[in-house]
Amino acid sequence: MRRRQGRPGHWRQRWGHSLRVRLITVFVLLALAMTAVFLGGMQRAFSSGWRDAARPIVTDYLDRLVADLGTPPDVERAKALVTRLPISIRIEGPVVNWDSHPDRRHHSAGTRGDWLSRTTADGHRVTFGLGTLPWQREPQGIGWMTLALLLGLIVLAYAYVRRLLKPLDDIRAGAERFGRGAFDAPIPLRRRDELGDLAARINTMARDIQSMLDAKRALLLALSHELRSPLTRARLNAELLPATPEGATERAALLRDLAEMRDLISDLLESERLASPHAALHREPVDLAALVREVAGELEGGERVVIDAPTDLPALSLDRARIRLLVRNLLDNALRHGAESPQPPHLTLRRAGQGIELEVRDFGPGVEAAQLDRLTEPFYRTDSARQRATGGVGLGMYLCRLVAEAHGGRLSVRNAVPGLAVTAALA
Repeated sequence: MRRRQGRPGHWRQRWGHSLRVRLITVFVLLALAMTAVFLGGMQRAFSSGWRDAARPIVTDYLDRLVADLGTPPDVERAKALVTRLPISIRIEGPVVNWDSHPDRRHHSAGTRGDWLSRTTADGHRVTFGLGTLPWQREPQGIGWMTLALLLGLIVLAYAYVRRLLKPLDDIRAGAERFGRGAFDAPIPLRRRDELGDLAARINTMARDIQSMLDAKRALLLALSHELRSPLTRARLNAELLPATPEGATERAALLRDLAEMRDLISDLLESERLASPHAALHREPVDLAALVREVAGELEGGERVVIDAPTDLPALSLDRARIRLLVRNLLDNALRHGAESPQPPHLTLRRAGQGIELEVRDFGPGVEAAQLDRLTEPFYRTDSARQRATGGVGLGMYLCRLVAEAHGGRLSVRNAVPGLAVTAALA
């Protein structure tokens, strides 16, 4: 079949990355949710049970601090306490009004902070609170540290999920290889889990497919070889029939059918040889321009073909027999499908980097755009080519594509309006 343009594994790659991103996202969200639940639960525990348990101890300690401040409260002693302990003190009264942290909001009367306040005998109200903590002194540093820690956790999560999903990349690459017909490299089995089991099953499927393809190829080759001998004998017997006027038509039709069967078997054999990943080419330096003129001279009506070939074309290392097959099929198609056109087919040779492009164009009716991609498929014929007189069996263009690809090139087909242009790039 013709190699289609595009990236066959693109959807698999996009699916794999999308799954990886989704798993990382779910992992991070679960981690954040668990952290939030843990911190919320701990905060609730400390704010309720632990606070009630610690209140008598804190109350007794605050009473001692108030007594130490004296009456009226001594501001210097309060400053010493604030310097020594991570607390804040606010004094309000008729004589002393002082706040260690004037920019901080304090709890007012009637709130939960009343148990942190004391009233002295002379009418002063002393309110205690937490002082400046390390993360309050350097909020930016703590924020950057928190962000760095979060990013580090995300990177670790990505690395873990990436390692977890490594078998998916191997399966994707293996599926692409198997799709190209390369069954020699199985998918590596990295783990013994569900993904490892999936890779093993795909490897088994690939071996089964390879066995079926090898069996099909062996059957075709065997049948083709076995059919050659009886066909040769039948053609020889047909040629030995008396050439009487009464049987001339039937004799010619029999010889034509036998020749068509012989060509079909030869094309089948050649297509199976070229389709094999180990197709052997007998390369030698070939003057492509001379070969094209030689093949055109052998075809019926080949003298009509207009050949445009520069004189300085390099000699390429090609398989002469296979290139003759390619040129003969292309010219034969152009002569048959452009027979009713007043313009003869054109064959053009031109340089293309280190290789040569060979283009054959006819001026016939052309092909519908929807059928262009299928012209090089085996046994495919367009609706206008299904007559025995002009259609063949649909192996000619397929063989041309195989010959071009076996030489490291490609075959492309386009509507030239009028007619059809087929270009074979040879390296």
